[in-house]
Amino acid sequence: MVEHSLVICGLGYAGGAVARAALAAGFSVWATSRDPKGVQAPPGVVLVGFDVAGPILAQASHVLGTAPPGEQGDPVLHAYGPVLLASRKLVWAGYLSTTGVYGDRGGGWVDETSKVAPGTARATRRVAAEQEWARLSGHIAVDLFRVAGIYGPGRSVFDDLRAGRARRIVKPGHAFGRIHRDDIAGAVVQAALHPPLPGVRVLHLSDNVPAESSIVIEEAARLLNMAPPPAVTYAEAEPVMSDMARSFWAENRKVSSAATQSLLGYRWRYKDYRAGLAAILAEERVEQG
Repeated sequence: MVEHSLVICGLGYAGGAVARAALAAGFSVWATSRDPKGVQAPPGVVLVGFDVAGPILAQASHVLGTAPPGEQGDPVLHAYGPVLLASRKLVWAGYLSTTGVYGDRGGGWVDETSKVAPGTARATRRVAAEQEWARLSGHIAVDLFRVAGIYGPGRSVFDDLRAGRARRIVKPGHAFGRIHRDDIAGAVVQAALHPPLPGVRVLHLSDNVPAESSIVIEEAARLLNMAPPPAVTYAEAEPVMSDMARSFWAENRKVSSAATQSLLGYRWRYKDYRAGLAAILAEERVEQG
């Protein structure tokens, strides 16, 4: 492998975007998948089966974990932790976690120095996975990316509005941050290109304007020249929600990313949901000719 060789463990929505951005930045990029035949890698990315990824991880200078933890902890470190700990070529590791590790803050703000307070089993597993990745920091830089709600082309409220699935649930004061897929990629590649000294950093991938879900739906409908779906109060919607949806609506926090943007020298391309939605719609129209 060349000096800048990145292995992305999990080539999903965000992982694929990171792969494309890393290639553009000059990295050689490998990606792992448990089902390589069922995944289409971006041109230029070498895809390998997760179960045979040991040799490429042993030679990588950079590694990014994107998969959620399972019952046995983080899947990458469960399978290949000793390989990464023994590597003398590895200089940087990143892990895509979630802002859910902060739990409910009653609508208050958290920043990169705030203590975690997970309120669900899923978030507790994420905290444990972060701690696993942090153990690599004795000889390399480890960046823990706490990611807000991910959206982007093919994964936005536009899709739900067009399909008639969007529900405009109104819960005043329940505002949260989002992050465009391409800003995840930009921030991760910027961090990988300029790793600090060995140690752990907490970085927030969340836009500058937390907003209520209903307001975002209204803006998307306006951009599509559609009437927004009828408003439904949270009290009306809650009885038929899934447990996962209830856990989302039960937590309320705002996430600051000012320190992250300053540390990385990277400003969000899409500073809020308005800019991100407008960009998605413009991209769709270009693709449609």
